[in-house]
Amino acid sequence: MSSARRDPRLSVRIRLPEVDIPEGRVVELPGRGSTYVTDTAGPTPDAPPIVLLHALTTTGLLTWFPSIPELSKKFRVITLDLRWHGRGIKSDEFSLRDCADDAVALLDVLGIEKAMFAGFSMGSLIAQRVWRQHPERVGGLVLCASTDVFQRTATERAFHNGMSSIAARVPGYGSPRRAGRVQSAQVDPAVDINRWALNEFRSTSPIAVGKAVGAIGKHHTRPWINQIDVPTAVVVPLRDKAIPPARQIAMAQRIPGATMHEVDAGHSCCVMDADKFVPVFSHACNVVLARWRERTVPN
Repeated sequence: MSSARRDPRLSVRIRLPEVDIPEGRVVELPGRGSTYVTDTAGPTPDAPPIVLLHALTTTGLLTWFPSIPELSKKFRVITLDLRWHGRGIKSDEFSLRDCADDAVALLDVLGIEKAMFAGFSMGSLIAQRVWRQHPERVGGLVLCASTDVFQRTATERAFHNGMSSIAARVPGYGSPRRAGRVQSAQVDPAVDINRWALNEFRSTSPIAVGKAVGAIGKHHTRPWINQIDVPTAVVVPLRDKAIPPARQIAMAQRIPGATMHEVDAGHSCCVMDADKFVPVFSHACNVVLARWRERTVPN
């Protein structure tokens, strides 16, 4: 890979994992809209499906591309661009509830009855809501860099309320041409993974991010998180500056039977410290899968 072909803002400072990145397609979710989906086959036609829900400001592939090759050794691995992100659904408003419904609508389109759901940061909040809104479709949960509540400090309240107030003054989800520009200017990650990553990152508008931050600030699942009754693993980045690790650990302790898996890295570890994150995340998924299978074996 020639450094001359990389974006100068990324080529020196960021070392991205060089792995095979699956191609995707635009999928129509009836009555909801269209989104960009990747569907990577597992080792067998009946491999258990896992739906990966991405972080704020990113896309399905940008959050999860380092993890897909390892997971596909055991799972059928599915990603989608969530609302307002990348090539995700365009709508008048953004809510975590709608995102959860979108993920289950994708299961319907793909003919999947039940799946494991894994989420990173914002995606982990949506995974919680998938269980709450559609418990019969969830075989297990893996929650990474997660929490069951925001706005616990004055700084958090000021940040989320401020972003929500600013974004509320702007109609819509941002520039409707932004994701279209990304689609028309796709960069082959096998040629230049840095430019590809920058392109994915730019596909979500700042306006969309601001409105999503406002919605995330309202996340409060603590009243019912102790009712989660599917196998659950919580992956905690111990150097997380965005969501205090102590809060993540406390959440894990409120989920009955949840296992906890620690990563010695920060909030962006799913990509920036993938060599540390992927083995821990993969193990957590395997632990949840084993427990899910135990429940489905006839007595």
